[in-house]
This record gives sequence, structure tokens and C-alpha cells, in this order.
Amino acid sequence: MRRIETDVCIIGAGSGGLSVAAGCAQMGARTVLLESGLMGGDCLNYGCVPSKSLLAAAHRAQTMREPGLGIAPVEPQVDYAAVMDHVRQVIAAIAPIDSQQRFEGLGVHVIREHGRFVSPTEVQAGNTVIAARRFVIATGSSPLVPDIDGLKDVPHLTNETLFDLRERPRHLLIAGGGPIGLEMAQAHRRLGCDVTVIEGAQALGKDDPEAAAIVLDAVRAEGVRIVEGAPIRRVRGHAGDITVETEKASFSGTHLLVALGRSLNIDGLDLHLAGIAHDRGIEVDDRLRARGNRRVYAVGDAAGRMQFTHVAGYHGGLAVREIALGLPARVRQDHIPWVTYTDPELAQVGLTEAQARDRHGDRLTVIRVPYADSDRAQASGDTRGLVKVMVARGKPVGATIAGAQAGELIGMWAMAIADGRRMTALTGTVLPYPTLSELNKKAAGAYFSPKLFDSPIVKRVVGLVQRYLP
Repeated sequence: MRRIETDVCIIGAGSGGLSVAAGCAQMGARTVLLESGLMGGDCLNYGCVPSKSLLAAAHRAQTMREPGLGIAPVEPQVDYAAVMDHVRQVIAAIAPIDSQQRFEGLGVHVIREHGRFVSPTEVQAGNTVIAARRFVIATGSSPLVPDIDGLKDVPHLTNETLFDLRERPRHLLIAGGGPIGLEMAQAHRRLGCDVTVIEGAQALGKDDPEAAAIVLDAVRAEGVRIVEGAPIRRVRGHAGDITVETEKASFSGTHLLVALGRSLNIDGLDLHLAGIAHDRGIEVDDRLRARGNRRVYAVGDAAGRMQFTHVAGYHGGLAVREIALGLPARVRQDHIPWVTYTDPELAQVGLTEAQARDRHGDRLTVIRVPYADSDRAQASGDTRGLVKVMVARGKPVGATIAGAQAGELIGMWAMAIADGRRMTALTGTVLPYPTLSELNKKAAGAYFSPKLFDSPIVKRVVGLVQRYLP
């Protein structure tokens, strides 16, 4: 058995683990990185990168078939295998950034084995025992496949197997109406598949209902069938002929995609041997240190908090600050944005309207600006959507955007909330015309308009100025 002593040992080479490894190694800390699967983790290989690549191909197909702006529509000729080739090419283009070779070049000792704790200060990976001053658990998550009657006996897809398809599904059934389910539903409909989404509760139920309705209406208008309030009771069939049964109806298709959430990858780590407290995820304090063993940190999905790639990267940066520099860093979530990449997109940061009303009550002001108020949206011929901003005591506490490029527009509000900026920071910003980003400034202006234009005091002051100013 080989033994290594190091400063930091990281388990998992996804977004969070790679961020910690790169930061610590480049700052001079001896760094060991353990990964038994693919470098880059879920995001590169099965999640964000392939799904957005597929969405891009689907968007191009849809653009061809939609009439408007004086351009006649044409039905695209979709080569599904070639679309999947595009997905693989994008992954291959990005993969060198996350590769073992690159990280070894940064000074990271990469071991391609599964790591498990053997003591509070040691991890074993293959025939190597790593003793470290600090450990970081960055093992991510996997698709959740619940114990539904018959499901294990029926061929089904998850995000880990969907992108291996070479033939276009004739009728894709999707179990789950969350972001992954809706994104893949719209993409496959645009690529020529019949699609049925089966959701046990409400589709996009974690998002603002007003904004979610804009997205769901658009997806339905393209021909996706979305069935809500239909918990799945049983799955039966075989390859090419699958039936999903709910309490009220049955739905048949050729393929089934299970998009019912995520399961954290913490089994097999032998956490009890390191004294690490865990339940759904690693129990951590507000510095991401594991309860029961403060030598250990958890980042990303393993920390049991928001499950987004950019959150894992954010956690990784905080862990580097703690481990490499010895500076306390406290995690927060109020400034974390997220996006559903349907068309139109749906983006959120901070509190939703309902959450803001619960927290701020009468002190809350809600601003709504429709996309139709944007000259750029009018010129582009796509005025679907709105910008909604929740303001308390002159500061934004949340923003919801449904519409074109919502994922890009939400960044301005994420920065404002992160920095504690007041709404005046946005009204004082000069933005290029015509851009969709002007919608954000219009929202800030709409907050101040009643205070300026409907105020008797302001009118009195202006009257005095006009009367007496030389």
C-alpha cells in the first residue's frame, strides 16, 4: 500500500472539485485530486454542456420553421445522429480545460480511483492512502430513479444516457416537469419528436407562477403535451413501446426519460469512519466545514444546498480561501441566480414575489416591465415575457425574468443583490440602445417614477424652482 502526505485532498473532479484543485495548487498547496469517473463531472459530460448544445441545435431548427419578419418558413431536415455528433464535439472541445493533463500541469497529483475515508485524517484510493491536512468532498450528484412499480424492468433514459441516442425518438415520454424535463421536452419537440411530459404536481413548480406560465404556454404552443397533477403509479412495456400509468390516465410512447430530481453521490465514502455528519447531504456549517470533522469541507451538490454548476464553482472559491489562505469565508445563497434554458428562458435570483411578500410585507414594491416595452424586443419580433423585480427599502431583494436571453439579463440583478446595491445604481447606469438589458433599467426607473412624478412635494419644489431660478 502506497502512502501520500499532502495539504489538501479533493474527492471528485467536477466543477467544485476542479475549482478547489486549481486554486490550491496554483497558490502552492500540495494538492491531490481523486476521480474514478470522467474528468469534468456531470456538467461537462452529461449535464449543462450537452443539454445546451442540444438546445442550440433545436433552436436553429425552430427558427427555420417559424414565419415572420418577412421570411418564409421552411421545414428543417433534422439529422438526429448529426445533432448528437454536435453535442459530442462541443464536449470534446471543452474537455481539455478539465483534463487530467491540464491539472497535472498545474501541479495537481491526479489519481483516477474512487476515494473513501479510512480515518478522520486519511482517504484510501485504490492502493494509495492519502493523509491530508484538509479534505474536500466534491462528489456531485446523479439522476434520481425512484422506486416506481415496474420502472426497473423497463428501458429508460436519464441525462447520463440520453445523449448516447443515435436515432430520434418517435414519441418521448418525460417523467418530471422541472427544468431538465422541460428543456429536453422542448428540444426534442423542435427536433421532430412527439413529446409528453408527466408531472406529479405542477410543472416548474419551484419557480414564480406568473413567469412559469409564460414558459409553459410557449412550450405547449409548440406541441408539447404537459400533464400536471399526475403522479406516476406504474411503468410497463419494452423498448419501443412503453406505457406510463397515473391515477387518472395512461400515456404511451417509444422512449422514457426520467427527470425526477437528483441523488447525492455520498454513498461509498465511508463517512462514518471520518466522523462526518450527513443526512441528505454532508452537514456543513456556514463555512462549508463538515459537522463532526472540521478538517473536511463539502462543496457543490454534496453540501446539500442548491444544485447548480455555478454554485459548485462558488463553493470551490470559498473553500480555496479557507484552505489555501486561512481566511474565513461564509457561504450565502440570496445572490445565487438560476436559469431554465427553455425558449423563452426563465431566470431567477433572490426572492420570488411570494417569498418577498412573506418576508417584507407592506415594505415590498413589485415592479413589472413587459418585454413589449423593449424596442429591441419589438425589432426582433419576440415580445414574450416580463421582468419582475422585488424591492424593499430601496434595494432589490429578488428578480424574475421570463423572456429572450433571461439568463443574460439576470446577471445585473445578481450583482446588485450580491453587492447590496440600491436601485439608483441601475438608474444611473448608461446602457447601449437598443438592447434587451434596457428592460432592467426600465424596471429601476419604474420603481422611482411614482416617487418623482406623483409626489406633491416634488411638484411643489419644481414649481418654486421654475418661479425663482434666474
